[in-house]
Amino acid sequence: MHVDRCEAVAEHFAGQREVIGIEIRGVSLTYSWAPTTAKGFRKVTLFPGSTKAISRFWRLLALWRACAPYTQADYFFCDYQTPEVFLTAVALRLLGRRVYVMNDAKFDDKPRFLRWELAKSIAYWPYWGALVSGRRTREYLRFLRFSDARIAIGYDTLSIQRVRTLAGTEPAPDGGHFEGRHFTAIARFVQKKNISTLLNAYAAYAHSVTDPRALHLCGSGELETALREQVSRLKLQDFVVFRGFIQSREIATTLANTLSLILPSVEEQFGLVVIEAQAMGVPVIFTPACGARDQLLRSGVNGFLVEADNPEGMAFFMKLIASDEALWRRLALGALNAAPLGDVVHFVSSVEQLTATREYA
Repeated sequence: MHVDRCEAVAEHFAGQREVIGIEIRGVSLTYSWAPTTAKGFRKVTLFPGSTKAISRFWRLLALWRACAPYTQADYFFCDYQTPEVFLTAVALRLLGRRVYVMNDAKFDDKPRFLRWELAKSIAYWPYWGALVSGRRTREYLRFLRFSDARIAIGYDTLSIQRVRTLAGTEPAPDGGHFEGRHFTAIARFVQKKNISTLLNAYAAYAHSVTDPRALHLCGSGELETALREQVSRLKLQDFVVFRGFIQSREIATTLANTLSLILPSVEEQFGLVVIEAQAMGVPVIFTPACGARDQLLRSGVNGFLVEADNPEGMAFFMKLIASDEALWRRLALGALNAAPLGDVVHFVSSVEQLTATREYA
């Protein structure tokens, strides 16, 4: 997703400004993403190929060496909470450089405590402005001292065209036929993604119809063994497909044959897969935690909102979408119409908006 954003900014500023994307490692320790090549911008990997622990000192030193030479640059950082990013941002700010934070956290993500929020406001001190994902993140950043003039929405965006090109077919309601589509969840198998509740919901749906549509689970993680055991207990082995961790192309082709994406999370800062789903015209069954609902999702228009602890409600909407083609086609068109709101063009506009003011107050 960062490659999409850097490429779009580089294309927009072609011939005017150089775009450099800096990453700590060439591989992720959380996700099994395949490395991505950069087109149109320069990608700098501080520790290419490293899968071992790297001390904070060496990360700080490498990050500073990568950032310090560019005296006229605008710097956009994510992972503000890590010491190496914070200290680099402080040093750059003290040198009069323009530093911005990219963030998609929301106040309702988890319980908040005053002492930690005060500490967090200090961690945000180096940043002149913020590029955020949506309304709730903007409100949270206001609470942490940022003014509206220094906040721009557009952080969590992707290239809609890239997703459609990878899919290799028309988005819904065209493309794959209604009858041949399945339900899909694309998420890590960790507690906050709430896949166990989804399986209970799917069991209620599957046992209420004669020919249930399959559920494809795309992901991996610490709960995989427990989830496979739950599938066996619920006698869903013939209907639930564990796909493992899949890359961007397979995500796109899977969504091209999906009836509805299901995002049952109890904590979800945004949910980038919603953008990929809407690029392919796929409706979404989603929970209130999903940050994407602020910008992209409207219940009854391009999906359905349901509580994270309500498997009966999830099952109801699954059965409703699976049995009513006219409804599904209307929701698919709603998803398709919302797709441009998640396009990377909004990231470019936000970068331009924030960097238009050249002096610190």
